Amino acid sequence: MGSDRHYPEEAPAHAVTIDGFSIDRHAVTNARFAAFVAATGYMTVAEVPPDPALYPGAPPENLVPGSMVFTMTDGPVDLRNYANWWRWVPGADWRHPTGPASSIDGLDEHPVVHVAWDDVTAYCDWSDRELPTEAEWEYAARGGLDAAEFVWGDHDPQETEPVANTWQGPFPHENTEIDGWTRTAPVGSYPPNGFGLFDMAGNVWEWTADWYERGHATESSCCTPARPTPDGSLDPNQPDVPIPRKVVKGGSHLCTPQYCFRYRPAARQPQMVDTGMSHLGFRTVRRR
Repeated sequence: MGSDRHYPEEAPAHAVTIDGFSIDRHAVTNARFAAFVAATGYMTVAEVPPDPALYPGAPPENLVPGSMVFTMTDGPVDLRNYANWWRWVPGADWRHPTGPASSIDGLDEHPVVHVAWDDVTAYCDWSDRELPTEAEWEYAARGGLDAAEFVWGDHDPQETEPVANTWQGPFPHENTEIDGWTRTAPVGSYPPNGFGLFDMAGNVWEWTADWYERGHATESSCCTPARPTPDGSLDPNQPDVPIPRKVVKGGSHLCTPQYCFRYRPAARQPQMVDTGMSHLGFRTVRRR
């Protein structure tokens, strides 16, 4: 797993041994998540007001139920500042993916989004499943193509004949929709990988069980990989926000070589456990 060819957090490429497991063929859908909510009465993090103690200095208008929603810009913007296209939207949640006036009517087979860490672990408890480790997820994504660049091989057809839901056109102000979608696509809309798994690239980022560290763990003094920790996952650039981060994998419908070239098995990025987003979902595993 890993790669030495792209972003530094993917390095080093290294061998990993894992035990047997089964993994969902696609991300958890709105229909499946709705069944969980109907059975349990669960309310997601996005549906509950944030605790002001965890967000010192936050404007009062932001301390209301809501979530982060991608908003296309009117023209070119500085790609170094993701605040140019992400907005905190009061009333956005899994039932209202772009805000309170939206709904998931007709989106039963789309992946559920706006799910934070507590939400996905609650679902796992209900379904008697677990989240995959980063290594399990990456092994599954590769579909038997060891060290290949993409889940389908080494050639990238996304700008001409897309085989995953990613961004085509100049990001973040124009999506040519060559792949047919601006936001999420129904699960299974594109060919599966070699293990019969759908959407292991693009569509939505997916939570994994592992705490994030920049770069893969190196060998410890006892010759076993050092395990990342919650404290080690904190963002050093935001010392006043002590929210630990998990690894998410797979890229999303917003990924593009121009900005986020992460619709690859080796790609990874951190996600704060308190935050759901409009391009973030999950799938589950059962270990043997």
